[in-house]
Amino acid sequence: MADRALLSRVARLAGLGLVATLAACTDAAAHADARELRVWAFGAEGEAIGPMVRDFERANPDIHVRVQRIPFTAAHEKLLTAFVGGALPDVSQLGNTWIPEFAALHALAPLDSAMAADSVHTPRADYFPGVVATNIVDDTLFGIPWYVDTRVLFYRTDLLQRAGVSSPPKTWVEWKDALVRVKRVQPAGSFPMLLPLDEWAQPALLAMQAGAPLLAEHATRGYFQDPRFVRAFEFYVSLFRDSLAPPLANTQISNVYQEFGSGRIAMWITGPWNVGEFRKRLPDSLKNSWNTAPLPGPDGPGPSLAGGSSLVIMRKARHADDAWRFIAFLSDPARQAAFYQATGDLPARRSAWGFPPLATDELLAAFRDQLNHVSPLPAVPEWELIATDIAAAAERVARGRQSVDAALTALDAEVDAVLEKRRWLVAQRAGRTP
Repeated sequence: MADRALLSRVARLAGLGLVATLAACTDAAAHADARELRVWAFGAEGEAIGPMVRDFERANPDIHVRVQRIPFTAAHEKLLTAFVGGALPDVSQLGNTWIPEFAALHALAPLDSAMAADSVHTPRADYFPGVVATNIVDDTLFGIPWYVDTRVLFYRTDLLQRAGVSSPPKTWVEWKDALVRVKRVQPAGSFPMLLPLDEWAQPALLAMQAGAPLLAEHATRGYFQDPRFVRAFEFYVSLFRDSLAPPLANTQISNVYQEFGSGRIAMWITGPWNVGEFRKRLPDSLKNSWNTAPLPGPDGPGPSLAGGSSLVIMRKARHADDAWRFIAFLSDPARQAAFYQATGDLPARRSAWGFPPLATDELLAAFRDQLNHVSPLPAVPEWELIATDIAAAAERVARGRQSVDAALTALDAEVDAVLEKRRWLVAQRAGRTP
């Protein structure tokens, strides 16, 4: 009986395998005469893009899209390896901070003319300007924003009200005053603000709010001793010195959601992915006790960072026209709204925010407002190294290991070393010795 059952199971599996093989052959036959468009997508986006790919193929039966899904942690190295080996796809998702690097490698096709010619599907005015700017290197557009990311203030409304703060702060002075007030009503040993020391975004965005350019001389040198950067850096450090933020890295915080839920943290600068996480992790009793708000600035609501991913066409794409058709298809506002529901990624098109649930979700309103006030980071391939140096300098001062003056002097020197090759290249283009 056991042998008969085993044989029956093998036969059933063989039958399923035959069905799968026939289905694969049918699918291959259906695409036999179609042009193949190779697309790379990363992380959750790579998983969620499948239904849209099938819709595109139904609308464009002459094109077969082959998507390669790549973990985000491996994406950057795989792109570089493929560039060296001449094996880049036709279309790829690309993090906005990576665009300057691949533009410098001459791996990306310029898209200004394509966007201008296809204003029906990709009207430039419908994109958040600060996000579009992240795709521009040396006055040339190299990517079309796919989804966007920025940072806003998450805060406990009940703790602010208990502290006598009627609305979220809009200026740095109001912000610090609110933190001082909230600390008085928190449990002992609490901190009203969370600013993880292993994150560069907070000191960088505060500096940008103060008008600091971060880099100087055609982005070939650090500019961290500029008075505007110093002002922002001192404000950031003061939050630690005044015991308004704990001098801790993310790895030293056991569970930030528990800390926020217990009231031991009342404010946190973070991104859109945490809207869903807060809803999932905080108890139901707190569902009406937290909210989001645009970031305070030096003298009023301030800009935040422009992040997210864009879609690019590689310079050596085999089917550049098909690649543009695919990007235009994914850029449709209704599809961007549907993509948000599948991934939690915020749409890059303003009109997509008119679709539910984006239009009705009060917790997303701060992100929509903030995205109208975002600024791009310096468009240099070395940015990720520079960002690491900024975070390290901020941590040294916040932990009391170095003075502000010493840290910023060292930061300028470190960034100048990172940008040494860039200085040489800029000098060569100008026909002079660096």
